[in-house]
Amino acid sequence: MSSQQKTFYIETFGCQMNFHDSEKVVGTLISEGYAQVEREEEADLILYNTCSIRDKAEQKVFHRLNDFKKLHKEGKRFAVLGCVAQQEGEKIFERAPYVSLVAGSASYRNLPEMLVQIGAGATRVTGLDDRETDQTFATEFTARTNPHRGYITIIEGCDKFCAYCVVPYTRGKERSRTSESVLNEARCMADAGFTEIQLLGQNVNSYRDPAGKKSFAELLAAVGEVPGIRRVRFTTSHPRDFTKDIVDAIDAVPTLCDHVHLPVQSGSSRVLESMFREYSREQYLERIAWMKSTRNRELSITTDVIAGFPSETEAEFSESLSLLDEVGYDGVFAFKYSPRPNTPALQYADSIPEEEKSRRLQVLLEHQRELQRLSYRRHVGQILEVMVEGKNPAKGQLVGRTSQNKTLNFVLNGQPEPGIGEYSCVLVTQAFPNSLLGELAV
Repeated sequence: MSSQQKTFYIETFGCQMNFHDSEKVVGTLISEGYAQVEREEEADLILYNTCSIRDKAEQKVFHRLNDFKKLHKEGKRFAVLGCVAQQEGEKIFERAPYVSLVAGSASYRNLPEMLVQIGAGATRVTGLDDRETDQTFATEFTARTNPHRGYITIIEGCDKFCAYCVVPYTRGKERSRTSESVLNEARCMADAGFTEIQLLGQNVNSYRDPAGKKSFAELLAAVGEVPGIRRVRFTTSHPRDFTKDIVDAIDAVPTLCDHVHLPVQSGSSRVLESMFREYSREQYLERIAWMKSTRNRELSITTDVIAGFPSETEAEFSESLSLLDEVGYDGVFAFKYSPRPNTPALQYADSIPEEEKSRRLQVLLEHQRELQRLSYRRHVGQILEVMVEGKNPAKGQLVGRTSQNKTLNFVLNGQPEPGIGEYSCVLVTQAFPNSLLGELAV
C-alpha cells in the first residue's frame, strides 16, 4: 500500500442495513488512518459491501470486480463484505483471485486486525466465523453519512426461513440488543443534531428485548419521545410478528411516522404456504384492517411482492393483483423469483419460464402504477410537512420527504429557502404515480 495516507473506496449494494453497515466500516477505516475517496482508481483498498437477496444483485458485484481487476496490478487490494461474502466464503478467492479480504457483517468489529494482515501482505484474509454475536451492534466508529437522518440496528438475523430467502444463512439467527442501548444511541444521535431515526432489522418487529423491559411497540414509542427527535421510522416488518399494539403506538405518538412497510410476497394463501410465510391472505388482511382503522392519522402502506414463485398459477398471480386493489398500497417493490443458494425453495422445480416471470412482473408494476396515479391525487390541496433533503436546480425545486415517506418536490413561492434537514410545510398542487409537487406554504 501507499507510504502516504492510505485511501479506500467503498460501494454498497442492497438494503438500508447494508448502508448502515457501510457507515460502520467507513468509521472504522477512518479511525485506522484511512481517507475515503470517490473513485476506485484513487483508492489503495477497494471494498464492495454486498447483497445476495437476489441473483441480480450478487452478479452485479462480480461484474464490478471484473471491471476493476486490472487495478490489482497497480498494488490495489480488493475486499468483498456483507451477505455475498458470508454466502460464498473462500470460494470468492477462487472466482476472483485478486480479492484479499472476504468478511461477513458480524466480523466488522475485527476489521482493524484484518487490515493489519492485509498491510503485511496477506492475500486471503477472512472474517466469516461468527454470525451469532451481538457485537455486530457496536457503533463506536460509525461514520453517519446523513447529518439529519440516522439508522439504528435493533435486531440482526432472521429465524423465519422463508423458502426463497437467503438471509438466515448470511445474517444468522435473530438477536436483539437491549432497549436501553437503543435509547442511549437515540439520545446521543439527538444530542448530535439528528432529527430522524430509522430502526432497522431484517424483521424489525420481531425484536425481543434481552432485558425484558420493552416490547417493540414500547421501544418505538420511547424512541419517539426522545427530546429532539421529530420522526421515527422502522423497516422491515414481518406480518407474522406484526401486532396491533404497533399500530396503536403509531396512532398515539405523533413522532412515529405514519408509514408501514409490510411485505406480503403473494396474494395467494396457497403460494404463501409454499413460501413458508406462516400467515394466510386473510391473516395479512387482518393486519391491514388494523392500520386502516386508526383514529388520528391515515397510515401509508407499502409492500414487497414476488412474481413467478415456483408453481404459481396464473390464477394465483391474479390474486396478487387483486390484493393490490384491496389494500390500496402507496408503493410496491416487486421482483422476479430467483433461486438462492441453500434455500428450501431449491427443492421446487423452477418451472415458470423467465419470460413469463418478466411478463407477470411487468403486469404487476403497471397495475400498481395506475393505482398510485389515482391514490396520490388525494394529497392535492393538502398541506404536508416535509424534511428538506436536497435541491433540483434544473427544475428550480427543493426535494422533500413526507412523514408517509413520499417524495414531495416544491418551489419556494417567494418564501425564504429552508436549509437541508429543516422541516417545512408544503401545499400539494400536483400528483404523479411516484411523487408529489407543491409550493412552500405561506
